[in-house]
Formats: sequence, structure tokens, C-alpha cells
Amino acid sequence: MNPINVNQDQSLSRIADIVAKKNSGVIILPANPSPDTVAAGTSLYLSLLKIGKTVALICSSAVDSELTGADKIQNSLSVNGDSLVISFPYSDGAIDKVDYNIQANNFNLIICPRPGQPKLDPSQVKYNYTGGSFDFIITLDAPNLNSLGEIYQNNQTQFQGKDIINIDRHLTNGYFGSVNLVNKTVSSISELIFKVIQTLRLEIDKDIATNLYAGIAVSTNNFISYSVNANTFETVAHLLRLGATKKTFRKPAQPSPFMASGSFQPPSSPQPVKSKESQPVKPIEAIEMEPQPDEKKTTPQDWLKPKIFRGGGLI
Repeated sequence: MNPINVNQDQSLSRIADIVAKKNSGVIILPANPSPDTVAAGTSLYLSLLKIGKTVALICSSAVDSELTGADKIQNSLSVNGDSLVISFPYSDGAIDKVDYNIQANNFNLIICPRPGQPKLDPSQVKYNYTGGSFDFIITLDAPNLNSLGEIYQNNQTQFQGKDIINIDRHLTNGYFGSVNLVNKTVSSISELIFKVIQTLRLEIDKDIATNLYAGIAVSTNNFISYSVNANTFETVAHLLRLGATKKTFRKPAQPSPFMASGSFQPPSSPQPVKSKESQPVKPIEAIEMEPQPDEKKTTPQDWLKPKIFRGGGLI
């Protein structure tokens, strides 16, 4: 038997053992994750929720994706706890004060916008819980812990003493986990996560199948990259039988149509090219000569912060 397959089977068995014994965990994506990584992370997150695990999906970068579950990605290292968090879009100066009162058996949180600012849109309000602890960490597509960005850099002590499951396909992976499922020849991280989900005997519904299909498709340039093999097509066939929908998801904008290999890929849609002549650059000397605003008219730093009231009194 191929020693690579033996090592992979051993790693999958250890992952299944950890997940079976632990109740709560976090799945952490690297900073600026690829669409394939987001697809893999959301799929694993959704499948673990189905068996009652308390799990959070985390990334230090903002993620804009149409994949199911991508809206659950958070930027703090925490899982569901007992503290209710109410969140909504906010910009400096938009809120005048926050108050509360208790009427009958209801606790009412009152958020007052500053005069001239639009009132809060209830459809944009989100609710979740925080303050919980976690027992295991799953990292996806991360060659080392530093690639997780601020999530690791600002919370290194929380990684200590935890089971870290390192799932990756980078050639440069540092094998930093308690368990290292590193396959450097697999077509995509989504294909590898499909194998993990199968090993854990987790349900793959239509949404999860669609996410995994999209991850494999985008990572392999619609199944034509050199890393595609028979296993890839077997995985795709399985996902289609499970109800995967062949959708076209938005890709992040690329800085150049030229790839590292020297080949050319046409952009997905033509972008207008702005002439340098239409973007005049102001000399630094001219900027230095411009009058500075009167410091006496500067708004105090705390003026735009919302004022918090309790029981009718300012605190």
C-alpha cells in the first residue's frame, strides 16, 4: 500500500477520534482565503453543526462570498457561549445614545440615531452568542500558524493545550498540528474536506454538496488543471448525485490576467482602463502649502461616540 495513503488514513482516523470526543471547536481560515478555502470551510462548518457540535467559522479577513454559510464567518476567536451579542452596521457619528428599559417581562434596548442620520434597519440586525470555550482547532489551507493572521497573532495563548487539526495541501506546510492531514497532490482543499466529511460520516446535503463542487471547480479552473485526476472526478460525480448545483460564483478580482506560469487568462469581464493623464498627481509641495484646519474647530474625539444610558441616567 502507498505510504502516503497509509499516513492519510491514519490522520483521518485521528481526526474522527478528536471530533467524536470533543464537543466544541473552531474552524480557522487563513487571511485572505481563496474561494476554494471558503467553500471547504463552510462545508465542514455546516456538516459539524448537523451532528450538534458547537463550532465557529473564523477568519481575520472580511470574506465576501455567495456560498451557503459564508455569512457565518466571524473575525474573533470564540464560540457560542451565554452572552447575547446584537450587531448591526455602524459608522462614526451614526448613533446618538443607547438606552434600555424593562416593561412587564420585556427588556427593551433602545438605540437612538443622531439627528440627521438614518434610523437602524431591523433587517440588518444580527444576533449570536459569545463567551464560550472550545476544545479543538481546525486550520484549513494554512501552511503555518502565522498565515492565520491576527486570529493567531493576537490569541497565541488560546492555541496552547488545544488539539490542532492541520488540513492543507501546501508544499511548504510546517506540520504544526497535533494531527496533520497534508496532501500535496490533491486538486483542492474542498476535495480533501469531502474526504474528511465522509470519514466522519457526516451528512452532505444539497448546500454542502454545492459548496464543495464550487470549491473544486474554481480551484481546478473547471477541472482542467494538472492536479485533476480520477479521484477528483469520482468526488465530483458523488457531489452531483447528492444534489450539487453547478453555479458560477464570483471570484476575487485579479491584479493581472498574466499568471505566474507565464500563461494568459482573459479577464472574466472587461474593465475600463483609466489613463494616467486623467489622474493628475498633486505635488507634495502644493499639499504642504495648503491651509490646515483650525484646531479649535476640531470635533472632540469622543463627540461621535454613542452615549450609554441606564435607567434614564447618563453613564
